[in-house]
Amino acid sequence: MEQSSWLVLAGALVLSLLALRRRHARNRRLPPGPPAVPLFGNLLWLRNSASDVEPLLLRLFKRYGPVVTLRMGSRLAIFVSDRRLAHAALVGPGAVTISNRPKSATNTLLGVSGNIITNADYGPVWRLLRRNLVAETLHPSRVRLFAPARAWVRGVLLDKLRAGSEGEAAPGDAMEAFRYTMFCLLVLMCFGERLDEPAVRAIEDSEREWLLYISRQMTVFFFFPSITKHVFRGRLETARALRRRQAELFVPLINARRELKRRGKEGGQAAASETTFQHSYVDTLLDITLPEEGHRPLTDDEIVTLCSEFLTAGTDTTSTGLQWIMAELVKNPAVQEKLHAEIEATCGADAEEVSEEAVHRMPYLKAVILEGLRKHPPGHFVLPHKAAEDMDVGGYLIPKGATVNFMVAEMGRDGSEWERPMEFAPERFMEGGDGVGVDMTGTKGIRMMPFGVGRRICAGLSIAMLHLEYFVANMVREFEWKEAPGHEVEFEEKREFTTVMKKPLRPLLVPRRS
Repeated sequence: MEQSSWLVLAGALVLSLLALRRRHARNRRLPPGPPAVPLFGNLLWLRNSASDVEPLLLRLFKRYGPVVTLRMGSRLAIFVSDRRLAHAALVGPGAVTISNRPKSATNTLLGVSGNIITNADYGPVWRLLRRNLVAETLHPSRVRLFAPARAWVRGVLLDKLRAGSEGEAAPGDAMEAFRYTMFCLLVLMCFGERLDEPAVRAIEDSEREWLLYISRQMTVFFFFPSITKHVFRGRLETARALRRRQAELFVPLINARRELKRRGKEGGQAAASETTFQHSYVDTLLDITLPEEGHRPLTDDEIVTLCSEFLTAGTDTTSTGLQWIMAELVKNPAVQEKLHAEIEATCGADAEEVSEEAVHRMPYLKAVILEGLRKHPPGHFVLPHKAAEDMDVGGYLIPKGATVNFMVAEMGRDGSEWERPMEFAPERFMEGGDGVGVDMTGTKGIRMMPFGVGRRICAGLSIAMLHLEYFVANMVREFEWKEAPGHEVEFEEKREFTTVMKKPLRPLLVPRRS
């Protein structure tokens, strides 16, 4: 009996040693990274807040190479800075393997639906929601319907900028004007209603409070949420209150569209007032049913989440892009004057605005926008991907379940790919430049990827480019943008939901037209 027990013990020991050996061999194929501490992950990660992770990663890339592994609690996170490896992972034959998203512990704890485009796994629900957004709201024919809205917002933006530059007070914060006017536009596109300033401000404040709180205060739940949900109960309660505020603002607007659709079906008037548009993103969400769940309609909670996603994607990224591009034009007056000359030559002196049709005939304008996005992408990381199965990238093992992150800013600033990468030079995207023919979708190869690439590429790429081109052109035509004394432009970065200027842009605006 005793002998058999020893045999069982010896057998268990051998099996354990074999398992450890296999695990060690597997770990040897993982991308390199700093040592991890059991349960807690990398001490480097623990000593750095989420806003400090990028400088930490830049140091790690210098030490370990273009692919780095970090352990965040029980989660394995892999960071890729090499454009060729990113292309192999996101666009190559095995790209579908990495098309899922990691589950959000925060959303789970708050009971927020995962049925949104950014977070849903690559599958039927994701395809349905994305197809609806692209076909019903972002299709060129639909985008044209909102041309009057963009013209209205152009006027709002110029008025805000003009008001901020008048009087003896310090010049206004341009970002505040950009953010507010983009909310005016996206709220209209989302809910089909041109709201007054207090209503837009309420939605803007609610969205920003939610985003900043989630990005700054909720990262603690990456680490053992079953424990941290008790330790940081107050943070969850605050997040739930912010979420309730979103619903209080959005649900009445959703119900108004629901009632408008009902009246339309009964043969009533299609539009209720001059401020009501006949099409909105919410209208399309009210028509969706989920085949995988018995063809049920979306719940109000799911529609609120999808509306929040729509507003976030269309406001923060675009306003951040406008901030960086206009700052570069302030700092590079020769570029600004060359752009202004192209605008005047294309539109003429008598045109009321730079029209959307006109911006498509301005190659230098597009070069300015591309250069701004290359040097200053609003997001320095694409949203995380999750490996559905083990996969090989550049000889490294990306194990099933690992979170994979791609360094957007590093690829656009790669000195081996771009000449003088930290110089703002739109000419690089003109004939003879090193950026001519750059493929923003990454299909042919990745040189810059401000909108991501592959299956999870940003669905709003085209409309984002339209908004940037249209508003930049009109701002440059209306004003000469100069440095204000005491408010010199500095390019130090600050991580919020997007990467913004640490020192706000407060320009001196000189009217060009009487």
